[in-house]
Amino acid sequence: MRIPVNAIVFEDFETLDIMGPVELFGLLQAHYQVQFYSLNGGLVSNKHGVCIQTQAFSEIETNAQSILLVPGGIVTFELMNNQQFLDELKTLATQSAHVLTICTGSSLVAATGLLNSLKATSNKMAFEFVQKLNDQVLWQAQARWVIDGKFYTSSGVSAGMDMTLAFIHNTQGEQVAQLCAEEAEYIWNSNPKIDPFCKAKVD
Repeated sequence: MRIPVNAIVFEDFETLDIMGPVELFGLLQAHYQVQFYSLNGGLVSNKHGVCIQTQAFSEIETNAQSILLVPGGIVTFELMNNQQFLDELKTLATQSAHVLTICTGSSLVAATGLLNSLKATSNKMAFEFVQKLNDQVLWQAQARWVIDGKFYTSSGVSAGMDMTLAFIHNTQGEQVAQLCAEEAEYIWNSNPKIDPFCKAKVD
């Protein structure tokens, strides 16, 4: 049985946030099955004109291995005011075995309270703002990605691919992760402490 990768999207989601990890999980179709979901289902488009046909959150089936992917984008700060979205996100994240966030997607999970007292990171250009949204999270400024329990949070946009490869490494082994990086012709930053965008944006 393949592990469900439940990728959630919303209007104006950041393209690479979700497509980078999906590309890598998609290289391992024997292990993972990717499906796209949105709050109400239907066609969802983003600021780059990318359209994705989705199923509703209510259709998501979680199990002891399921993975929840949460992208970011400037629209995440508007979603903070959508209590229905946050309530359903909290339920999905609670029921999922692993939660992987990309960019400001971590701010959405933080808004549910599930990251309270846990280490996490986010997009460095928005880092100070994200910190203020929930100061109970142990935000890590110098980090390409952070792992705390079942939560994997990554820095901005392309960092989601580094984080996903780290997840694959931790669950499928180093050789599989390296093969994925090679097949994608992606130079994997496998050290989460190497965060070249931190010093430029965060004191």
